[in-house]
Amino acid sequence: MAGDLGADLSRRLGQRPGEVRHGRHDHPGRDRRDRRGPDAQADLGRDHGRRRRPGAAGDRAADQAARRAAAGRGVPVSTVLTRPPAARDPRAPVETASLSLPLRRRTRGYDLPLVWSALALGLIGAVLVWAATRGIQLRAGADPQAYLYRHLFNLTVAGVLMVAASRVNARLLRLLGPAMYVASLLGLLAVFAVGSTINGAHAWIVLGAGFQVQPSEFAKLGLVVGLAVLFTERAARRGEDGAPAGSDVLLALVVIAVPMGMVVLEPDLGSTIVLGAAALGVLVGAGVRARWTVGLIALTAAVSVVAVKAGLLAPYQLARFTSFLHPNHDPLGAAYNINQAHIALANGGWFGTGLFAGPQTNGGYVPEQQTDFVFSVAGEEFGLLGCTVIIALFAVLCWRGLVIARMANRAGRIVAVGIVCWFALQAFQNIGMNLGLTPVTGLPLPFVSYGGSSMFAQGLAIGLLQAVRRLSVASA
Repeated sequence: MAGDLGADLSRRLGQRPGEVRHGRHDHPGRDRRDRRGPDAQADLGRDHGRRRRPGAAGDRAADQAARRAAAGRGVPVSTVLTRPPAARDPRAPVETASLSLPLRRRTRGYDLPLVWSALALGLIGAVLVWAATRGIQLRAGADPQAYLYRHLFNLTVAGVLMVAASRVNARLLRLLGPAMYVASLLGLLAVFAVGSTINGAHAWIVLGAGFQVQPSEFAKLGLVVGLAVLFTERAARRGEDGAPAGSDVLLALVVIAVPMGMVVLEPDLGSTIVLGAAALGVLVGAGVRARWTVGLIALTAAVSVVAVKAGLLAPYQLARFTSFLHPNHDPLGAAYNINQAHIALANGGWFGTGLFAGPQTNGGYVPEQQTDFVFSVAGEEFGLLGCTVIIALFAVLCWRGLVIARMANRAGRIVAVGIVCWFALQAFQNIGMNLGLTPVTGLPLPFVSYGGSSMFAQGLAIGLLQAVRRLSVASA
């Protein structure tokens, strides 16, 4: 059977068994069968593999002919069609490397350090929120993991919102800018109609079943995106790419003043400060001339001093400001929270007391520790080392945001700088009030503090940063 198979393959290659091929011009050639060795059948199979590329039309015709010939002689078809495997090209990539190709394609254009830093902050926050509420829940006979599960749920929803926002294109961003701004204003108006007062601020809408919404958190993002579209569209109409005109700046100030005024009336001093910082970042990102920026900063400082001197602040705001200037003035009243937070931070030392081992945290001596004073949990149970890790993650997050701003066009740059200023100022304010460097304002620590509204708005912001980077890479 082997001899018949060798003869059959020889006929298919156009050569009689034992024939010696000759080169051109009748020059004697070499006996290829001798060169291949005594196992002519296997060598002819390899020669056939070199002559006919597997999968080609000629190869299929030859296979069909071999099938018919084998059927006539009673030879199993699998014997005829079996060929030795071709040698792999050492320069060819390993097949398993292609498994990661779809993942690389899906993440192409995305800033992974930005995502990882935000995710790390969220997971650290889950541990800190759990530690801050576990003791209180146990003493109340409730589920000690309840706040942990809710925080992880909020983080998951924020991740979904981030992915959705990262797919926004330039056209959709132009449409979303005005829509987000108007929607944020409607949310702030709804607070005055159906809102509830919590911790002195009439800034919440209670939905029931334990769910609450704070529209001022979404107003931060709406203001940033709305101003970005405003500056970009007006520059496109003029056909200029330089600094915004004075009329553009004045219009932007009106757009800024409306939500800030509504938040001041709630009153929510912390959100007002963050809105101002985000607006300042937008003006800088838009390339507003320095005299406008310096003038606005000076005007804001003057208005703040007048508001304090004239007693325009709400009673709880004035008490917080007084306790900041004089921590021992009312140690059991307005200064109680900050004094207890200082004790918790002092307990931690370099490396902390360990998870669930902080006396201030386990005893529930720090009010609102899962939100406003979550940084004190990190200081007590993880020490200076844990606090440094959190600050470093915020530094990475803001750095990647500025990198995205540098590579983006006008609209993307404005959005990125505004979001970075929002995150940076809010993180500085929260950490500062835990350390006694700034007055207590009730601002949550981004991604770390417990709260759904803030987490959802921040997830959307990270998604928009990714959209800006993806569009910048695609247009490069």
